[in-house]
Amino acid sequence: MSKIRIAVAGTGWVAGEYMKAIAARPDAEVYAVLSQHKEYAQQRMTELGIEARLYSEYEDVVKDPQVDAIVLCSMPDQRPGQAVLAAQHGKHLVIEKPVAMNREELWSIAEALEKNPVKAVVSFVLRWNPSFLNTKALIDDDAIGRIYMAQIDYWHNIGPKYPQYRWSKTKAQGGSSMLSAGCHAVDAVRYFAGEIEEVTAYSCGTWANSEYEFDSNALAICKLKNGGIAKVSSSLECVTPYKFNVHLLGEKGAIMNNQLFSHKLPGQTDYATVPTVLPDSGDVSHHPFVAEIDDFVQSVKNGTSTLCDFSDAYRSMEASFAIDESIETGKKVILPLGS
Repeated sequence: MSKIRIAVAGTGWVAGEYMKAIAARPDAEVYAVLSQHKEYAQQRMTELGIEARLYSEYEDVVKDPQVDAIVLCSMPDQRPGQAVLAAQHGKHLVIEKPVAMNREELWSIAEALEKNPVKAVVSFVLRWNPSFLNTKALIDDDAIGRIYMAQIDYWHNIGPKYPQYRWSKTKAQGGSSMLSAGCHAVDAVRYFAGEIEEVTAYSCGTWANSEYEFDSNALAICKLKNGGIAKVSSSLECVTPYKFNVHLLGEKGAIMNNQLFSHKLPGQTDYATVPTVLPDSGDVSHHPFVAEIDDFVQSVKNGTSTLCDFSDAYRSMEASFAIDESIETGKKVILPLGS
């Protein structure tokens, strides 16, 4: 296959990181950029040293036979329809999270991908974070045995200093604490400890002077398929530096972020620290778009799976919707949804 020609929908910070990751590869190129604001889009491409076609209509992108794949960094409420249309036109997909704002939209994407089996990776980008890769490798090597308790937290004060705040604080585009950002923690529970079968969740609302249109702080207790339990918390209004806590208790050891206590280390008296890049900031090194794009391009070229195919991310999104449903109804919710 010649260079994979990729269109990027959006021109924000995340879209720019994708453009840089694509442009760095010899076997891929930023073929097109979609934006309603042509002057700003051209400015962004110039800043990034990228030359590409500029589109203002999404339909023109999906109909272009030269486009092999599309990266959806568009607004959250636009992504589901765009993903469906891309699949129908045979375009491979990189989909930013949240994949959809409700379960019906999620199901529509799943149906489209089933009928049109293109490659689709979802940007739960922490799966490519070095600390995540280390933790997953240790778990797969039976370093801590069956995980019977997982506690994962997303704590990040996403306030006015972040450009996304102007829209992510709204119900229409942010949706909920879990949909806006906490879904990363939900996905991490599944990635490390296995499938979630039941959730009971609570919210403590927003701060008194909050501009959020939804409860910005949420916590869920989950039952796992392996018989264990998990806690997921998400706080978008918190007085703390960015923290993504990963605490895992297993029958043969434990992991606390980048610290390991394992039966595989005889005579160990305290946790051993693994020097690595933690997911503890919004920096690119902590959220590795380059590694994600590398994985995606190899998937398209070789027909392989990625670390987060849509079918996998689908279940993380379902669990996120279940958490929101439990908060709203005050009842436990069984997964998969509809069961």
